[in-house]
Amino acid sequence: MSGHSKWSTIKHKKARSDEKRGKEFTKLAKEITIAVKTGGGGDPEANSKLKLAIQKAKAINMPNENITRAVKKGTGELESEVFEEIIYEGYAPAGVAVMLEIATDNRNRTAPDIRHLFSKHNGNMGETGCVGWMFKRVGYMSISQEDLKIDEDELMMLALESGAEDFKDEGDSYEVISSPDNFMEVKEALEKEGIIAQEADIIMMAENTVDINDEDTAAKVIRLIDLFEDHDDVQRVYTNMNISDEILEKLS
Repeated sequence: MSGHSKWSTIKHKKARSDEKRGKEFTKLAKEITIAVKTGGGGDPEANSKLKLAIQKAKAINMPNENITRAVKKGTGELESEVFEEIIYEGYAPAGVAVMLEIATDNRNRTAPDIRHLFSKHNGNMGETGCVGWMFKRVGYMSISQEDLKIDEDELMMLALESGAEDFKDEGDSYEVISSPDNFMEVKEALEKEGIIAQEADIIMMAENTVDINDEDTAAKVIRLIDLFEDHDDVQRVYTNMNISDEILEKLS
């Protein structure tokens, strides 16, 4: 299973606390505002970046008024901070590569925070590009096998015919990989057939993974990832870790 999906899938199955949900709302509101400003305006039908952000917001039951407010901040109808989008890169324990997508209104606050988290938890923040070459931007969908009404071959053909580039059986789910440009087309083609992904986004996927085979190291890496995800300025965290199912069971 890919380094992206394994821990991510487990987290999606866990109940969200009110605090976690609040952070998700805040980060998605920021994503919506940025999408309006950078993706082509406040009409989701003409701005695929905004359309995807709104779909993700609705998937976690973000209130419509929060979505509307975030859109208006992007169009300038409401006052908003000016966010700068940055990529920070570095290494977690065991040489695991980490990429962080940042949206901040104060780089001078965010950079020291991120550097401190890396160093405090046995990692190190690197220069731009130090791990970026290990990742590729793709459209990503994870589809649960449990609720699927069609068989694997039918799903694979549907995905590939709609523009997907790769299809993988990951045990309890299928991964559908596309180019970022074709992602919405593939997603909507599957949804027309009643196939709803448990996760769907444009992500940075590791092209090679680092295997973690002991529980202590896995716990340290996951702890650092959780801290990054809890940081207000970190929108997304990507790694190339691959943890065995046995260890994940103990940690989940």
